[in-house]
Amino acid sequence: MPALSLVALVSLVSTVFAKQLEAHPPQQQHKHWAQICSGNPVNKIRGCDRYGCGYFGADRHGHKGKHVGVDVICADGATVYAPFSGQLSGPIRFFHNGNAIDDGVQIRGSGYCVKLVCIHPIRYHGQIHRGQQLGRMLPMQKVFPGIISHIHVENCDHSDPTQQLTPVVPPFPQQGSHWATVCSGNPTNEIRGCDRYGCGYYGAPRRNGKGKHTGVDVICSDGATVYAPFSGQLSGPIKFFHNGNAIDDGVQIRGSGFCVKLLCIHPIRYNGRISKGQILGKMLPMQRVFPGITSHIHVENCDHSDPTSNLERGKGQKV
Repeated sequence: MPALSLVALVSLVSTVFAKQLEAHPPQQQHKHWAQICSGNPVNKIRGCDRYGCGYFGADRHGHKGKHVGVDVICADGATVYAPFSGQLSGPIRFFHNGNAIDDGVQIRGSGYCVKLVCIHPIRYHGQIHRGQQLGRMLPMQKVFPGIISHIHVENCDHSDPTQQLTPVVPPFPQQGSHWATVCSGNPTNEIRGCDRYGCGYYGAPRRNGKGKHTGVDVICSDGATVYAPFSGQLSGPIKFFHNGNAIDDGVQIRGSGFCVKLLCIHPIRYNGRISKGQILGKMLPMQRVFPGITSHIHVENCDHSDPTSNLERGKGQKV
């Protein structure tokens, strides 16, 4: 083949390849992002404190808005790492008031684009690699005393980044037959006793003695953080009352050998994988609907069998 024709052929192939690469950019090698903050190897999400909750979709602006990111727990001054490889741009100003935490940066990689706020990056431009030091956590306690210090992680398209932040876990086999703690403040999964609305044990009378309770009520204060009792697949929403009241929400978890519905909670998401002991959501305001009741999560097996033994009869185990 003449040299000129060979050069032309190589040029043509390179042009076609470049166009294909532009149309179909290479995907990340890792579906799940790397650890973001030193001291938080599993990217644990902030629960609820007096300033609000850290999960995606949590109430903001006095119930007039929703949280469009997630808050990854990070101690003031801790080292921050890049969740994936990409191009930096910034600075990102969230508060626009120059306070001590009004800084951040954007990372755009192949298929991902995220803003990390309340951090001071080592630089605002250039390439960074997954797991490489990105910067440090700013002093959030100076601005919001008593808050759970955190990095605000927000996808550029305002979609939920929770699944990417979740560490890879083995599929479904459980580490133990007993479920994890379901509600913060109730480490032993204590079951509601009896109050003027009824009793919380399995089989308790319902509908004036014409029916039976097909679940158990695990004590949980309004607004408390709720955890996954076992690893599994989420589905929902689950509506128990079908009247849109303040506690008419919930989710189902199906794992290996287990399937349960947790009601009167607002989950961080209704689909995807979740790991045993991971934050699932928050307890809804039951006192608003049933004043004076012992606030609780209704825990019901999908086959209506008794879940009490999995909760270990009030002696649930932490992970």
